[in-house]
Amino acid sequence: MTDKEREDVALFRFGVISDLVGATRLEPGEQGRRIKQKAAVRWNIPHSTRTRVSTNTIRRWVAIYEKSGRQLDSLKPVPRNDSGRCRQVDEDTVLSLVRLRKAKPLLPVIQLIDEMEQKGLVSPGYTLRLSTAYRVLKKAGISGRPGGDLVDRRRFEAEFPNDIWQADVMHGPQVMVDGKKRKSYLIAFLDDHSRLIPYARFALSENLASFLSALRAALTTRGLPRKLYVDNGSAFRSRHLEKVCACLGIAITHTPPYTPQGRGKVERFFRTVRSQLLSSFAGQTLDDLNQALDDWIQQDYHRRPHSSTGQSPLQRFASHLELIRQPPLDLDDHFRKEVRRRVNKDRSVSINGRSFEAPTRLIGEQVGLLFHEETPHKVEIMLRGETQGFLVALDPQINAQIGRDYRPETNERDRQGQLCFTTMEEKR
Repeated sequence: MTDKEREDVALFRFGVISDLVGATRLEPGEQGRRIKQKAAVRWNIPHSTRTRVSTNTIRRWVAIYEKSGRQLDSLKPVPRNDSGRCRQVDEDTVLSLVRLRKAKPLLPVIQLIDEMEQKGLVSPGYTLRLSTAYRVLKKAGISGRPGGDLVDRRRFEAEFPNDIWQADVMHGPQVMVDGKKRKSYLIAFLDDHSRLIPYARFALSENLASFLSALRAALTTRGLPRKLYVDNGSAFRSRHLEKVCACLGIAITHTPPYTPQGRGKVERFFRTVRSQLLSSFAGQTLDDLNQALDDWIQQDYHRRPHSSTGQSPLQRFASHLELIRQPPLDLDDHFRKEVRRRVNKDRSVSINGRSFEAPTRLIGEQVGLLFHEETPHKVEIMLRGETQGFLVALDPQINAQIGRDYRPETNERDRQGQLCFTTMEEKR
């Protein structure tokens, strides 16, 4: 598997175990109950045809993650030692399995395998495993079973502050920008336990960059939540957001499509913003709008007793400050965007039309490049999980005046990752 594919698998595994390793407290037997529920779910496992995860596998992921000090890299799959060997059944066995499934569509797959073996339908020398059977039936388009599950919706509330944050985006009023009217969007985070607003801001876009900027400010202001509850918008489904949260130990939960009921608390907050703030807002600019929002939240909303809890959001949030997880000192680094590039023979790499130079020792290597979109000139190089310093902006005029010294005795500096160039004047 490639590095990206292994990372995709690690992010999926963290999503499965996130509420087992990130919760404040689990009652006796609660972990076992949750693991059994997860084992009964059909998953969309990245780069795999399987749809199930066993209880033993989930427990092993939890143990590996905890033993590593909660490092995301520990959940990456280890390369197989049987690569290149045939692990599939023959065509006769496949056809027999498909025919049997069509004849008995309600029979569980494990019983299909038993019947195949009893009737001698598995070719000699082959073993029909459960994972292989699921893969064959899925490819044939007959893996599903008729019927569906009823949706069980229940009112819930997080036990402590920062257990769950709800996040969403509301369409706001138009504001004046450079003499033109533009639509605004309110990006808001709400603490499920206290109804406190960790951060809320009107922006000119609801894209991923705007959401990540608001999330970074929220984490800096109120600490790290254990779970982030969002909808299925494109910004909330991005791999970048998923990786940021996983590295910070934050689980992401998505509400099912077209079911805003799951985010009812933040939806009610938006209704309050419309009725109590926007109904009387008389400003014109985005700064006016955000200043009015900040004043209203800090002086009114946070200090007024909430109808559901009987306490003000600020008072209820402050009642368990000892449970708040502080953000790491390198929080900003977690939000950097990552792209992968192969270093060209002339040491150059390109990002969004900008050209850079990498150290000579990285020629031909596929490296990860980390940067903030607001500071695209500062790019850190990563190779196999280790930093290799920062890229240098490419200047072809300066390069034209530099001579290359290819003498073997001068290569020691190059092996240490430093450029081994001398100017034409120094040569003369």
